[in-house]
Amino acid sequence: MNDIPLLAPLRQSADPKAVDQIELLIEHAPDRDLNRINALAFATEHSLDPQKTIAAFLHAAQLGLFEMSWNVLCPSCGGVLDANETLKSVDRDRYHCAFCAAGYEPTLDEIVEVTFTVNPRVRRIAAHAPDELPPDEFYRQMFWSSGVDLPDDLQARIQDVTLDLIELLPAGEKAFLSLQLPPGIVIIFDAVTHATQFIEAKGEPTHERQNLSMVIGRGLAPNEMLTLRPGSLRLSIENHTDRRVLPGLWIAGAALDDLLGHRRPFVTGKQLLTNQTFRDIFRTDTLTVDQRLKITSLTFLFTDLKGSTELYERVGDLVAFDLVRAHFRVLQEVVASEAGAVVKTIGDAVMATFPTPDRAVAAALRMREAMDHLNAERGGQDLLLKIGIHEGPCLAVMLNDRQDYFGQTVNIASRVQHLALSQAIFASGSVVTDPNGSAILTNSGVVPIPRQAALRGITDEFEVYELPLGAPQDRSARG
Repeated sequence: MNDIPLLAPLRQSADPKAVDQIELLIEHAPDRDLNRINALAFATEHSLDPQKTIAAFLHAAQLGLFEMSWNVLCPSCGGVLDANETLKSVDRDRYHCAFCAAGYEPTLDEIVEVTFTVNPRVRRIAAHAPDELPPDEFYRQMFWSSGVDLPDDLQARIQDVTLDLIELLPAGEKAFLSLQLPPGIVIIFDAVTHATQFIEAKGEPTHERQNLSMVIGRGLAPNEMLTLRPGSLRLSIENHTDRRVLPGLWIAGAALDDLLGHRRPFVTGKQLLTNQTFRDIFRTDTLTVDQRLKITSLTFLFTDLKGSTELYERVGDLVAFDLVRAHFRVLQEVVASEAGAVVKTIGDAVMATFPTPDRAVAAALRMREAMDHLNAERGGQDLLLKIGIHEGPCLAVMLNDRQDYFGQTVNIASRVQHLALSQAIFASGSVVTDPNGSAILTNSGVVPIPRQAALRGITDEFEVYELPLGAPQDRSARG
């Protein structure tokens, strides 16, 4: 597209098929499709490779075609509790969803999503002026996350689950509503400020008018459940903020649950931190030195070359250096192709992360096979790789000006690798018993051998599994 010059450099760095679809998106898609783009849903819709699509959007963000947003979500209703330009701004210990009356710790693999919005310099869309969006589109584009699969007829569906949804202009506009309060729970909720009031209507219906006033201010005032009777209600709502607000009276029940219950995968903060393209492009622009963000499940893979010191003595520094460099290049390619990222290299060793155990298992088997190919090309056995894999919770941190990980899971993964002999892969039980990882092993003809081991710093004996040489790997088991 001639009038978007940034597409030319994007084509040099990203998957051509993904770039073609991004070009069509920018040129022809309706405004709502260019706001908070879910890269995984975009890949599915256009039959693209998910990892190449994420990489294309990351390159596009680096070039300025899109702006990234790190959104903290409520896992219950799917609402966006906080939207941030960088991960550095996700700095609270706990986030509260007023709509669900629940609080959540910000875990990168569960309640932090990453979305992409077209840069206004590339194309101006309605969401760039959110206070001008119609109420239903504000809820769609600004409040609910990209992981909520909302219907096309959202306006009609909102009417089915609300008693009313109104618009109040800033600085003092007031509305008076006369309505019939049904039995059950009604939530007065404003998607702009997240101001909330819960009402439980119970008991005998009343014909006498009940009165309720609500002021929407700049801060979230704590509120308790109000008990009223079903029947006539006169409600006044006043806007004391400097923004337009959109309070609605939501009927809690099966219809609302159904509206919000349809979910789809989204790009999580964890997926980006363990994405090689993201680490290569953004490097240190991820966390602050004081941040400690929890990940509930991340898979670590450590490698090391057996006898690397003897290798240098046997073939000489120059040849050994070229061999080790070739080995690093192959490992990095394998890690990236399995949706992982190399965190760092330590001497001849590699520390890599993967979003799920099956990706790490697939990578380990491919690494071992790749080293066999390199050795066959040289007619020797110079490159013998020892690999260890473990999965568990950890903290994402900044160490030595680099995004890194901290916790017992990291320590165990490193020590599992130290158990491995030449060409051996050792994995913990949580990796081997993962259903998708187990399927890959079965399809590859690898039968895990259980072993008991003593790991430094672990009081009890630790069960690990050796993954012996099996049949050539068939990746179709993972799909």
